[in-house]
Amino acid sequence: MHLVRVAAAALNQTPLDWDGNQARILEAIRLARQQGVAVLCLPELCIPGYGCEDAFFSRGTVLESWRILQELLPETKGMIVALGVPIMHRAANYNAVCLVADGQIVGLVGKRFLAGDGIHYEPRWFKGWPAGKFVQWEHDGHSYPLGDQIFEVGGLRIGFEICEDAWVPNRPGVELAAQGVDVICNPSASHFAFGKHEVRKQIVIGASRSFGATYVYSNFIGNEAGRVIYDGECMIAASGHLIAEGPRLGYDDVYLTSAVIDVDLARMIHASRTAAPTVDDHLRRITRFEMQLPVADLPPHQPLPTPPWPGDKREEFSRAVALGLFDYLRKSRSRGFVVSLSGGADSAAVAYLVHLMVTLAVQELGVEATCARLGLAEGTCTTTRAIVGSLLTCVYQSTHNSSDTTRNAARAVAGAVGAEFLEFDVDPLVRAYVRTVEGAIGRELGWKGDDIALQNIQARARAPGVWLLANLRGALLLATSNRSEAAVGYATMDGDTCGGLSPIAGIDKAFLRQWLRWVELEGPAGVGPTPELSAVNVQAPTAELRPASAHQTDEDDLMPYPILDVIERAAIRDKLTPKDVFRVLASRYPEHGRAQLLLWVKRFFRLWSQNQWKRERYAPSFHLDDQNLDPKTGCRFPILSGGFSHELAELEAAVGGK
Repeated sequence: MHLVRVAAAALNQTPLDWDGNQARILEAIRLARQQGVAVLCLPELCIPGYGCEDAFFSRGTVLESWRILQELLPETKGMIVALGVPIMHRAANYNAVCLVADGQIVGLVGKRFLAGDGIHYEPRWFKGWPAGKFVQWEHDGHSYPLGDQIFEVGGLRIGFEICEDAWVPNRPGVELAAQGVDVICNPSASHFAFGKHEVRKQIVIGASRSFGATYVYSNFIGNEAGRVIYDGECMIAASGHLIAEGPRLGYDDVYLTSAVIDVDLARMIHASRTAAPTVDDHLRRITRFEMQLPVADLPPHQPLPTPPWPGDKREEFSRAVALGLFDYLRKSRSRGFVVSLSGGADSAAVAYLVHLMVTLAVQELGVEATCARLGLAEGTCTTTRAIVGSLLTCVYQSTHNSSDTTRNAARAVAGAVGAEFLEFDVDPLVRAYVRTVEGAIGRELGWKGDDIALQNIQARARAPGVWLLANLRGALLLATSNRSEAAVGYATMDGDTCGGLSPIAGIDKAFLRQWLRWVELEGPAGVGPTPELSAVNVQAPTAELRPASAHQTDEDDLMPYPILDVIERAAIRDKLTPKDVFRVLASRYPEHGRAQLLLWVKRFFRLWSQNQWKRERYAPSFHLDDQNLDPKTGCRFPILSGGFSHELAELEAAVGGK
């Protein structure tokens, strides 16, 4: 038996936070040394941070990353550590991993396949390393092996797939397996998306089976750069079995996941499954380094622990957004949150997510550590509720169109989550704006001819007060618009879209309402229900901007939210034409009739086209799935367009003729 311990670390890094990133890498190395780890895999670009964006064009970023790498070398004595770092070679940037052993640089591997879809823009900053290319890289007067190579260190053969390399058909692991590697390390920056962790897990397990190697997968955790959330979940698999798995969506800065592997046994299994001997060492360069690896003891058999919470979408949404808020708050150095709490579903969801953020952080870190991480004065907060009260202020802003129903619902939600609750009467501001404009244009404004303008001024009059409050407290104003509203522009720009962060703009309204009912009755695992949300859930969603006699509801203004979301996914995610979208609706919702479905399809495409400018101006939102509408990380669409007028005319002619 040849036993060694391998490990992967999840790090909560921040782009260009040189001191902090270095400290977290050192902590991972320290934890690994305590456990007798021989091989430690850290995430890709872990030194500068993955989300540096155009700062990767700065030579200073590349040089500073290399300087920190040099400082880390002495800390790797007696270990093998894989560190993600950008490098420049012949006037091109490469996303590379540097293998360090016993305090020395053994060599570097460049990422071959760059992620360039959805939220990813790697081809903007880096070049993909050409297959089979190997060079001696000259840097700072030294020469290092760079390129497609296998490292043989202390008799252990190590190869690399870097994140996207594992997600393509012709992945490098095929070549690595042909040369009998023992360990494949995958330093990743794999973002959170609903259900993605199961796909990721199957990739890791399948690779260990197909390639006959131990597969060590590392990842980031937390909200690294603002929009993207990483769920961590480091994994180690061998011979088609997951042998170690780290936590997901946790609040600590460093998580180490390790396992002991039997190298001799793995080689024997690999040999029994290989049809022909793999003796061709010319497939890839082999770079050798002699050192004595720490020998591991055979640990007692322990089954993998059951995940503490089920992996359904409601749990994932709850925990991903809560963690995103936690890191955004502390990394932006804000001193709390302000929410304009209307008594409706969207703002209630945002307020609850702040409460959940604190609850989950305290469950994992404890009260003192949570306060320290959030910059709260020591001793001022002794309970979860006290922390929420110090961080979250909710403001109900009424006009003459507001009702006691929403006021009472807002007060109940604020009380349930432990927030400070304030009320602003903005009706005098609304009337003053209306009188000012009426005096200037020489006529009275009325609901019959000025409906949208009169609705919008109420929403906009609510913005200055909460901005002022947020500024006074050094807090972050949270916008409350959701993805369904973003799709059709059913939001007042500079009104309910006001804020520095829009935490629910990546989730649709139909899911949000279902999720709120779940929170009311059941709630996240280990947290439990919040019955006070019933005051919100019993209401039909309404902007409450028209007079009460109008009985305004969102779905009357637009269409049923489930139908809106089906249209959005068909039109935007699947890129279907209006004709094809209509066919989808007609097959799924025949009970509404063809004329009604036609009206809704036309309304969606018209509003979608008219409101791209709003989506361009939304506050940053969290990336929750790979079909989101954020122009920065999801769907790009021209601000000015033909508005599908030709396609909609064809649709109307086709439907009208049947």
